Amino acid sequence: MGIKEDENYYGKHGEPRKFDPRFKGPIGQRHCTDVLCCVIFVVVILGYIALGIVAWIHGDPRKIVYPTDSYGQFCGQKGTANENKTILMYFNILRCANPIVLINLQCPTTQLCVSKCPDRFATYLDMQANRYNSSYWLYYKQFCRPGFDNPKKFITEVLRDEDCPSMIIPSRPFLQRCFPDFSTRNGVLTVANKTLFKDGNGHMRNVTDLREAANGINSVIDARSVGMKIFEDYASSWYWILIALFIAMVISLLFLILLRFTAGVFFWIFIFGVIGVVGYGIWHCFWEYDSLKGVPGADLTIYDIGLQTDFRVYLQLRQTWLAFMIILCIVEVIIILMLIFLRNRIRIAIALLQEGSRAIGYIMSTLFYPIITFILIAICISYWAVTAVFLATSGEAVYKVMANKTLCKYADITCIPETFNTTNVTKLCPGAQCAFAFYGGESFYHKYILVFQLCNVFVFLWLVNFSIALGQCTLAGAFASYYWAFKKPKDIPPCPLFSSFGRAIRYHTGSLAFGSLIIALVQFIRVILEYLDHKLKATQNSFTKFLLCCLKCCFWCLEKFIKFINRNAYIMIAIYGKNFCTSAKDAFFLLMRNIVRVAVLDKVTDFLLFLGKIFVAGSVGVLAFFFFTRKIPLITDEVPTLNYYWVPLLTVIIGSYLIAHGFFSVYAMCVDTLFLCFLEDVERNDGSAEKPFYMNKTLMNILNKQNVPTRGTVEQ
Repeated sequence: MGIKEDENYYGKHGEPRKFDPRFKGPIGQRHCTDVLCCVIFVVVILGYIALGIVAWIHGDPRKIVYPTDSYGQFCGQKGTANENKTILMYFNILRCANPIVLINLQCPTTQLCVSKCPDRFATYLDMQANRYNSSYWLYYKQFCRPGFDNPKKFITEVLRDEDCPSMIIPSRPFLQRCFPDFSTRNGVLTVANKTLFKDGNGHMRNVTDLREAANGINSVIDARSVGMKIFEDYASSWYWILIALFIAMVISLLFLILLRFTAGVFFWIFIFGVIGVVGYGIWHCFWEYDSLKGVPGADLTIYDIGLQTDFRVYLQLRQTWLAFMIILCIVEVIIILMLIFLRNRIRIAIALLQEGSRAIGYIMSTLFYPIITFILIAICISYWAVTAVFLATSGEAVYKVMANKTLCKYADITCIPETFNTTNVTKLCPGAQCAFAFYGGESFYHKYILVFQLCNVFVFLWLVNFSIALGQCTLAGAFASYYWAFKKPKDIPPCPLFSSFGRAIRYHTGSLAFGSLIIALVQFIRVILEYLDHKLKATQNSFTKFLLCCLKCCFWCLEKFIKFINRNAYIMIAIYGKNFCTSAKDAFFLLMRNIVRVAVLDKVTDFLLFLGKIFVAGSVGVLAFFFFTRKIPLITDEVPTLNYYWVPLLTVIIGSYLIAHGFFSVYAMCVDTLFLCFLEDVERNDGSAEKPFYMNKTLMNILNKQNVPTRGTVEQ
């Protein structure tokens, strides 16, 4: 009966590995795999380079560095008429309170580059009333359009043609823009010590109107203000951040070394700690249940009191504590039964963790391979970001009529600033402006900017996943070389990491590109779903929200599953050198034949590495907190002055976690590789002289197996 069940089991999950005397682990004859995908991958990279060149030719990043006036000219750009005019001024900032600012990210008033902001209240009407005062006019005209020097021109014509601002307001430069110089006196908002001022039409206005207008612009550029302060903090604290990250690297290395001796101790301390905590919970629930005996109303049931918003009401019932006690008892029993029945598999997991530390000790260079992966990913991110910026700034300046759509049929149509005031639009739509809207055009290239941006995102995801796949395959090949060396470390091949990297690049680029392409497709779909969810958020009904939520959840689960399959497929590629599909199938069936061992090892490894990451990030974070908040007396004078002390602190904590994750990802890859090799070893070999086990002595003792001694055998 048992034989028949085993045959059915293996029939469902593939046949177990057979002994092959020619098998020598990852060292052996290989051939190129998934050549077609390799060719497609190379062609896509060449196309991506071509896209970057085209974007570089058409794009102009200055468009997001310098403020742009209403005529599409940059403020402060060297070699232009505005070289010394570095600040952008709004002719009538009151119009910036219009909701159209948030829609088009552009204030519907003329914007002009100036060398300094105005420092007084004045209107063009006042200027005309004092037109015989030359000093008044000389001051005012510096805020008019270049070349305008005719104060005798009719006021209506000047304001219609927007030759000069209808009013000027005491302002100060902020983010290269003139903003009202607000101050608070006795709790009252003022500008230049005034609470009232005249607008361009001579009407009295309150300075709170200016605040609303300034907020309309601030809503667009506030992030830049915070960004500048954050940049200042980084500029003054980068040196200490690097020191903290170096400390995190040292602690991560020490933790990995200690795991070789303390993996079992950590795990059992945690397990017995959980058992103790759950046991205390059972006792506390029983104590609460017993103490409520005889208390009026405590014997009511949850059904009697119905649904209550205050959870504390339920804590006054004996039934609640009885339910808690039963649940905790069930949890306690499950944990104890798992320990009893899975004790050998837990011992195997701990032994593999310790063996992983030993393997890293023999191949120390693997600990620094994440730096290569980091550099590759950094290159991908940089190229993607630069290409995206150049694509976004491609094309010529496009101007559109800004007006109320309900009152003006010409709203949002394109226009030409130089001739706009001579058209009938200004007569039919009073107050309409021809203002800079965006950069683009009607050419074939500009029509497909969105398509190019999507291609940029997709290829970026593909390249990032390929960089990760290359790292996983390289590390797997190095650690597999360690496992399949019968006499360790004597039989470990020289330069195992470099050799594994060469094999992955030379023979398996196509397979790695195939696996990373599958993940990139799923991630790209998730990006599209997030984009649709963001765009349709205001118009979604309950059904579309539910549908999008289900789709995002499904694709998230699919991505996690594919990453798990790919990771093990790369290990099989590194060992056997087969194509991606065959390796993925073999890895999946091998894991399914040992599903309980897989689950136990995965959870034990995840727990220990999670503890390590929290320990590294937490310890370095606490040290950084005491340093940046000047709570370490010996080095108080060395602490830089910061706008936000949490900026370097969060950077240190996140950076420390990422560094620990980088080192521990090597350790996790090592354990996963050794685990698959161990499963292969158990299926292939039986411990005889012809088919000896490659596992270490600890694992053989746990499995009650041993190798038949032969002459010249060295004890592992």
